Amino acid sequence: MREPLIDIVAAPEQPGGARWQAVALGGSVAGVAGLRPTIPLPALSDPGPDAAELTLYVEPEWRRRGIGSRLLAAVREHSAAPRLLADVTAGSPAEAFCRRHGFRHTLSRRHDLLTYCDVHQAWLGELVDAEHPGYRLIHWTGHLPGAPDIQDLLRSPSHPGNAVLTAADADGDLAAYAVAVVGRPAEPRARQYGPAVLPGHHGRRLGLWVNAALIQRLREIHPQITEIETAAAGDDPVLPAARRHLGFHPVRRTRLYELRERGRS
Repeated sequence: MREPLIDIVAAPEQPGGARWQAVALGGSVAGVAGLRPTIPLPALSDPGPDAAELTLYVEPEWRRRGIGSRLLAAVREHSAAPRLLADVTAGSPAEAFCRRHGFRHTLSRRHDLLTYCDVHQAWLGELVDAEHPGYRLIHWTGHLPGAPDIQDLLRSPSHPGNAVLTAADADGDLAAYAVAVVGRPAEPRARQYGPAVLPGHHGRRLGLWVNAALIQRLREIHPQITEIETAAAGDDPVLPAARRHLGFHPVRRTRLYELRERGRS
């Protein structure tokens, strides 16, 4: 039987990321790949500003036909990022795919989930309204650029977009921040990055403050969101504990793989 023709085509541009589709005859989509910018976090698990996060999925009935390899080739051809990161489940076909294509395992992650129906809104409001002398909350919304600089974002005007940023400001000095990114309009789950507390500002519960404010503001701006998923390095005892205080609970563990593109910097 002749192998059906598969075309790799760029999907319509979406702010904050790029997508490709493997399209079969008749228009059915056999697989998709996407790139989105990473968020800089001052921690050991910080992916750095020169990395892009890869997502790649092939429908089960289309696997083992080279479609995933062709999607990855399209991503690599058009991406300017020196490093590609893929977050995959241990022992899954995705992990085998990463190893086969030269990705290397860099760290393990645990993922936590918060559902809004489990959040006590009055208690959340008390956390947000708590005084932190010398600090004030500031916010930004919009579409993330390819390599976001948090301070530059906070200096720019807000506009409708897929990202919500909440930060603690100390007289013009960025002290702490957390970011959430929503997907396509029909997706009820957002991804959270942080909270991150910068050196010189620890010990003031700023991480809890900006995270609570982010949870509150995200729902105000994107009411379709019902869940927030976030990740931390598997050996990080601090972030998971802080998130549990807000109602996050562990849902899965993954492994982060990295592919360095030669000749790019």
